[in-house]
Amino acid sequence: MALLEVRDLSVSFSTPDGVVHAVNGLSFDLEPGETLGLVGESGSGKTQTALALMGLLADNGRASGSVKFRDQELLGMSSRELTRVRGSKISMIFQDPISSLNPYLSIGDQLIEVLTHHRSLKRKAARERAVEMLERVRIGDPLARMRQFPHELSGGMCQRIMIAMGLLCQPDLLIADEPTTALDVTVQSQINALMGELSEKSSTAILLITHDLGVVAGLCDRVMVMYAGQEMEMAPVVTLFAEPAHPYTEGLLNSVPRLDRARSGILNAIPGNPPNLLQVPAGCPFSARCRHAWEACRERPAFAEVGPDHYKRCHLERLPEAPPET
Repeated sequence: MALLEVRDLSVSFSTPDGVVHAVNGLSFDLEPGETLGLVGESGSGKTQTALALMGLLADNGRASGSVKFRDQELLGMSSRELTRVRGSKISMIFQDPISSLNPYLSIGDQLIEVLTHHRSLKRKAARERAVEMLERVRIGDPLARMRQFPHELSGGMCQRIMIAMGLLCQPDLLIADEPTTALDVTVQSQINALMGELSEKSSTAILLITHDLGVVAGLCDRVMVMYAGQEMEMAPVVTLFAEPAHPYTEGLLNSVPRLDRARSGILNAIPGNPPNLLQVPAGCPFSARCRHAWEACRERPAFAEVGPDHYKRCHLERLPEAPPET
């Protein structure tokens, strides 16, 4: 049995302009100790998927479908029941650390509260554990940082504190939304190594939301590519990078700058813009931007298996070979 089972998850928001369909019938599983990368352009539904799993949608948001964690349904669970799960069994590292930390409490009080509430530790033991975790995320002089408030720290420092907070309880599932965006390259590498170590030694499953395909290649076991709230492709990380089966995945990979290619100074971009989520196209949502689009794309393709643990939502039997570089 999978640790996390998501079936037909849909997320919509009521707005003055109409209903925005942010996620449309998403399904996937996550096993203990597995790291699943969630990639796609901004607005593809990655963050809203994570917030729906955590029960943290905005007041005008609505989630439907099924989200089971250890065979326990999370959708429709009361706030009190969710509070017992969040923080101890499921943790989330948010993209914006400044708005996620409490400005009225010191860093130490916020970290200690996590452990006293979810792990029932005495304050002294919780303080020692918090200091140890700050050291692990490469925060210098952790005892001094424990006494400071969020506004006294840089954005990158606050992000490292959010990462420490997410890892404190060694959760069964860690949802990381662009966890290293505000950090320099060296610290990014250290944090990624720390998350990999957590997954390996504690069997913690990680749902990693990122735009950085390099991080995905180094940290993830599988990858799910999202577009317009739908899964376009899912595959083991090696398979996806070596043999992408969907034109959108191909476009994302081609947009990554590479020094081993001719004309490496020229960035390849996917033409056009994502669809308006107030009116999601009836057929393939990527067809308007796809150079391989044809008549069949007017109908929504099924999410079908094309190889071992490899799925795609596309009418093409296989991608045409790319022309040689000049």
